[in-house]
Amino acid sequence: MEAQNDFYPGYPLIKRGIYYCSRMISAQYGTEFTNSHYENIKKVYSIWICMNPPKSRENSITRYYIAEENLAGSVKERKADYDLMAAVMICLGKEEDSGTNLLKLLNVLLSTETGSQDKCQILEKDFHIKMTQTLESEVSLMCNLSKGVEEKGIEKGRQEGIIAMVSALKDLQIADSIILNKIQEKFHLAEETAKMYLQGTVGK
Repeated sequence: MEAQNDFYPGYPLIKRGIYYCSRMISAQYGTEFTNSHYENIKKVYSIWICMNPPKSRENSITRYYIAEENLAGSVKERKADYDLMAAVMICLGKEEDSGTNLLKLLNVLLSTETGSQDKCQILEKDFHIKMTQTLESEVSLMCNLSKGVEEKGIEKGRQEGIIAMVSALKDLQIADSIILNKIQEKFHLAEETAKMYLQGTVGK
């Protein structure tokens, strides 16, 4: 999962998403499959959360994927054999205009205008996510420290911010692969460094 502030960074964002999918598929060689065992390739996803999209794309979720199209004749391959990648663009907007629970949840979690206590109350009241003391502190750390890193460029506390974000996303049962991609993009981390945060070995 990638977090992106600028929807127009100088190139079509969807092309970058598809490039990431291609890279994740090629990276499976030697781990998910070897030699010519292409049947073992796993489907990959590149999910982008756009914080400040243009008005025309606010509060939208768009999926790009591989589909089968018969240009002549009528044949059917197993979908699992060609539907191997999907790029998803999630464009946020005003919370009150959100059309789905997912968009509302993301708008709440990633808002820079809502305080951590208010976010916890909204998560519990509107999304029925039971707030424990640990989760409350992690949401607070994730909001405050990541906001400080992003908006003020403050290096101090950056490590705690990344650790808090990883912990909070794990508590929300987000997949490790998505967490890895998200912290790489948000904090501009090399893959090996991001893996260390994911495994909890940073600072040990």
